[in-house]
Amino acid sequence: MSRIVITEFMDETAVAGLSEAHDTLYQPDLVDRRADLMGSLSETEVLVVRNRTRVDADLLAAAPRLQAVGRLGVGLDNIDLAACKARGITVWPATGANDLAVAEYVITTAMILLRTAYHASARVAAGEWPRQDLIGAELSGRVMGLLGFGSIAREVASRAQALGMTVIAHDPHLPGDSPAWAAATSVSFADLLAQSDVLSLHIPLTPETRHIIDARALEAMRPDAVLINAARGGVVDEAALAEALGQGRLAGAALDVFETEPLTAEAGQKFTGLPNLILTPHVAGVTEESNVRVSSLIAGKVLDHLAGRG
Repeated sequence: MSRIVITEFMDETAVAGLSEAHDTLYQPDLVDRRADLMGSLSETEVLVVRNRTRVDADLLAAAPRLQAVGRLGVGLDNIDLAACKARGITVWPATGANDLAVAEYVITTAMILLRTAYHASARVAAGEWPRQDLIGAELSGRVMGLLGFGSIAREVASRAQALGMTVIAHDPHLPGDSPAWAAATSVSFADLLAQSDVLSLHIPLTPETRHIIDARALEAMRPDAVLINAARGGVVDEAALAEALGQGRLAGAALDVFETEPLTAEAGQKFTGLPNLILTPHVAGVTEESNVRVSSLIAGKVLDHLAGRG
C-alpha cells in the first residue's frame, strides 16, 4: 500500500519526484476503476486527483489514514469539503496554476465563434467557396461579459482589453471597492446578459448557480451573442442552450464542461447538428505548460506535508 495515490494524469517529472521520496501509486486510469481505487487507500496519507475522482463519503471511509487531498486544478465540486473538514483532511487546490490556459482558451474560442469560418473545411475541400456565408465578426469593439470576476476572469479581461474589447462583469461576491474593478465595469446580472457580445462563465457550481444560464437567461441575451462555459458543468441548462442554438436565438456557444462528465453519446445527442457549437472535453485549463505548473505546485505541497513542513 502507498503513502501517496494519484488517480488521474499528472506531469511525469512531478510524479518521479514524489516516487523518489515516498511510496507512490500512480495509475492515471484509476479514476475509472472505482473498486481498485477504494481497495488501494487503506494506508494512503495523500490522495491526488483531478476533477473526475469523486472524493465522497465512501472513498473517505476507505482511506482511514488520509491526511490531505491535492487537486490538480481549482474546482472542488467533486470533493466533499464538509466531510474532509470533519475528518481534519486538508484540501489543496492548484490555485492560479492554470489561469493562463483557461484565459487563452476563452479568447481563442470567442474569436472562432465570432469569425464563424473555421467550421467550413469540409465545404471548401469539396469545392465550395462560401465566402459570403463566412464573413463573421471581429472581437475589437465588442463587449466581453464575465459572470464571476475571480483570477481567471481577470486574466480574460486583460487579454480582451488588449484586443480592443470593452469588459463588463457581474460578481456579487466581490466588494464594490475592490481594486479588481479597475479592469472591468461592474454591472447587474440582467445588464450582463443584455449587453454582452461574448458571455464567458467563471463561477463554481453551487445550489445557487445551478442552471443560472437557463431558458430565461438565454432569452435575455442578444441573438448575435455567443456563450462560453469553461467553468463548471451544470451552471448552464444544456437542453435550453441546445434549443436556443437550434432556433437561431443565439449565435454560437462553446462548452468545455458538462452536466454529465465524461459526456456520453446519449447525453450528447441534444447537441447533434447544431450550428456554431464547439464541444471540448474539459480541457480548457490543461496545456502542456499548465500541467507542469499544476503538478509541480501540488507535488510541492505533498512533499512539504509529508516532511512535516506544512
